[in-house]
Amino acid sequence: MDDAPVDSLAAARERDREDPLASFGERFHLPEELYMDGNSLGPISTDAERTLDRVVEEWRERGIEGWTDADPPWFGYAEHLGDRLAPLVGAHEDEVVVGNSTTVNIHTLIGTFLDSEAAASDSEAAASDSEAAASDSEAAPGAVLVNDLDFPTDHYAVRAQFRQRGLDPDEHLIAVESRDGRTIEEDDIEAALESHDVSIVFMPSVLYRSGQLLDVERITRAAHDHDALAGFDLAHSVGVVPHDLSGLGVDFAVWCHYKYLNAGPGAVAGLYVNREHFGTPPALAGWWGHDKATQFEMRHEFTPADTAGAWQIGTPPLLAAAPLDGALDVVEDAGICAIREKSLALTDVLVDVVDSLPEYAVGTPRGHERRGGHVAVEHPEGYRIVQALGDRGVVVDFRPPNVVRVCPSPLYTSFEDVWRVGEHLESVVADREYERFDPRGDGVT
Repeated sequence: MDDAPVDSLAAARERDREDPLASFGERFHLPEELYMDGNSLGPISTDAERTLDRVVEEWRERGIEGWTDADPPWFGYAEHLGDRLAPLVGAHEDEVVVGNSTTVNIHTLIGTFLDSEAAASDSEAAASDSEAAASDSEAAPGAVLVNDLDFPTDHYAVRAQFRQRGLDPDEHLIAVESRDGRTIEEDDIEAALESHDVSIVFMPSVLYRSGQLLDVERITRAAHDHDALAGFDLAHSVGVVPHDLSGLGVDFAVWCHYKYLNAGPGAVAGLYVNREHFGTPPALAGWWGHDKATQFEMRHEFTPADTAGAWQIGTPPLLAAAPLDGALDVVEDAGICAIREKSLALTDVLVDVVDSLPEYAVGTPRGHERRGGHVAVEHPEGYRIVQALGDRGVVVDFRPPNVVRVCPSPLYTSFEDVWRVGEHLESVVADREYERFDPRGDGVT
């Protein structure tokens, strides 16, 4: 894509004329407003609507026979969607499945690997001749390494898993601290691995507030060098940043589909488990994770699937999964590399625009290798600025303490849209429009 500077409305429109993805916006139902919140909830596409309508029609026409006779059959729908998602995260098809919610997937995968690490410690102790090892009949797993800028649900789930094992989360959850309140340094992750007994490193691919893209390859290598597992929360990168989970040896990952993949509010989540861990007993076993060949024999003993499907728990919610099928048509037609290229081009323009406004600061790293799909626009009155922008028809969101998150999602956002957002950002401060709004806010948008 042409990287000519966008220093005027005319230049923005010229970039739009050259944009190979420009027509994809026609496949989305967009509000009249400037919609810049696709990193929280993507809009509906005609494709997602079509596959949702198809499943509703199958339900109407076939009833229970939809589990076997729908196209594709509902019984294998979660695996079907996993096969389609695998190229986006760089995984083998059997390593990916949809199921549960993101937080439930964190619970089951963190719990699974805490148990497997504890079991490994028990085995080592049993094999040792030392009296100390022999007396420790129930070895505890090491720490889970996270960071202090994580999305809160990640910490909630990990802490809960420690409590369920009778372990003090304050002792076993180690958070790497940010140096600047915006970003996390991989050097500090490596230092924490040197100074603590860590079983699992669990990091986001992109920090939800600042938009920093972490180095998944480096973190995975560092974890493995210290005999720890590497897991990632891809919620803010899947669908806008290509991944190579299997190639890098990542152990597990979780994500949602309602952001850049535009699969709808509350869409069923996704997970990845490296083939190396197939056969590890899931911490949260459920009927839908059973081996498909014998699932309807109704045995009381759980026989997990020999794929990532073992970490499914309950029956997949078809109406929360169906829109993803169509949404993936859009992503496949565009191509994840082209999506990433346009995302970087749009956020380059947005960063330049914000840099031209002295009242604001950019809290997102500048380098392409360090940036996800949204930009953190910082201002002391960020909360009220979000309200003022909304009053002008610009949909963004706020994250404490001072971040206006702006997401020019590449499938339906134009360069002109980004230019217009810059004009609105300038006006709400120049005219002090934000002062009309209540300064009190809890950050929930």
